[in-house]
Amino acid sequence: MEQKVFTVIQNIKIAKDVYKMELSGDASGVSRPGQFVNIRLDSLFLRRPISICDYSRNSLTLIYKKVGAGTEIMSKLGVGQKLDLLIPLGNGYSTEKSGETPLLIGGGVGVPPLYGLCKKLLAESKRPTVVLGFGSKDEVFYEEEFRALGVPLFVTTVDGTFGQKGFVTDAMAGLAYSYFYTCGPMPMFRAIESIAKTGGQYSFEERMGCGFGACMGCSCKTLTGNKRICKEGPVLEREEILWEK
Repeated sequence: MEQKVFTVIQNIKIAKDVYKMELSGDASGVSRPGQFVNIRLDSLFLRRPISICDYSRNSLTLIYKKVGAGTEIMSKLGVGQKLDLLIPLGNGYSTEKSGETPLLIGGGVGVPPLYGLCKKLLAESKRPTVVLGFGSKDEVFYEEEFRALGVPLFVTTVDGTFGQKGFVTDAMAGLAYSYFYTCGPMPMFRAIESIAKTGGQYSFEERMGCGFGACMGCSCKTLTGNKRICKEGPVLEREEILWEK
């Protein structure tokens, strides 16, 4: 983890309350999809953790939803402004167990890290299938970007205004896959856990304090004790998670 300064080169709205921010700077330390950054924002005490959607040695793509004071400030940042980032944080996804036909399942703002993961799997000659879930049509984003990668893609909306009506589990129920990767809200995780056919990895969305394991503010119960989402996570393997009843 290092503290680095990045420059905003784009910050645009791409769906209902969802923004895409592109940054230039030294991102050479990012080694896995699913890692995240912690952003310092003026007037706020705590940094804001945002997952990395895509990256190269000299750029980052972040996608975030405007839900509070921090993301409200972020949505107003203009081209050329500087941001203080802690980068990279978290363990990210491992592709070692993916098999040949992994399934990627994203819900809402859990979608972004799966884009970088999809690109990595394709680079390894794997054949991923992607399921994206949203509430309604005006919340859908990155559908075209995933389709441009040439992967089988299923989009669901709860109200049926776009794609298949229902939840991600409705789309994944009839699919064959060698392994799964997912990121999204806890209710979606519990639904996936009830029907998943293989091993997999969950990337947890948690409120964080420090973002690098010092404050113990974010944790998940596992077979080997509590693990910090920001340090040992945010990605945990299915087999190690103890789900609270």
